[in-house]
Amino acid sequence: MSNCKRKLLSTERESLILKALGEGVSTITELSAQLNVSEATVRRDLHSLEEQGKAKRIHGGAVRVKFPQTEPIFTEKAGFHAQEKKSIAEKALEYIEDNDSIYLDGGSTILPLARMLDSRKNLTIVTNSMMAAAELMESQHRLILLGGEFRALSRTLVGPLTQQIVNTLHINKAFMGTIGFTVDEGISTTDPGEAFTKEIVMRRAGKVYVLVDSSKIGVPSFAVSGSINDIDTVITDENISPKLVKELEDSEVKIVF
Repeated sequence: MSNCKRKLLSTERESLILKALGEGVSTITELSAQLNVSEATVRRDLHSLEEQGKAKRIHGGAVRVKFPQTEPIFTEKAGFHAQEKKSIAEKALEYIEDNDSIYLDGGSTILPLARMLDSRKNLTIVTNSMMAAAELMESQHRLILLGGEFRALSRTLVGPLTQQIVNTLHINKAFMGTIGFTVDEGISTTDPGEAFTKEIVMRRAGKVYVLVDSSKIGVPSFAVSGSINDIDTVITDENISPKLVKELEDSEVKIVF
């Protein structure tokens, strides 16, 4: 654990807690000592991790959830690491140029990006996100919605019915969110239908940008979408570990943080 005197951000503490849980540390007292923070702080962080489906609290401590299979509703997800998500969206905006055709995925990290697109001109925007569409319906951009089965939890249109439209489009750049992410497998989510739609979009796009806060990196979810080879760039926050940066670079994935 870090002995740095700088006060750790909540996302940094959560990453360290997940690492400690994976190494066998399990009690609140032990976690408090390793992070050099109060037990009350550890309890708050564990509550956040449990809401995210990454840890499960037990009497006096916690255990790590290896494969999160539950997912918070969209409005709850949007509140997790909100500042980091806004910063990630600002970095992603730099890769969007006037006249681009882009895809916006349904992740809560993508929604702040949708809100920034008025600074660009003449975009063609394809999306399966009802939330992104609501933000963009009065914009001057061309907006195309994918058909498909409505998934209430993520407020997206997903599944095999989306394929007929996706296969008729040429998308310059796809901006993808995710529930889980590992260097070995790429992005993953809790729902196979959503995973299917993400995968076919990534394979139709010229460039794929994954927007993911560092708390999700290294934590796989249930259904894998494509592979790491389908991803060109990962855009994250400054809390990503140097080890993961090197692993991504070794996999020929550009990393922006």
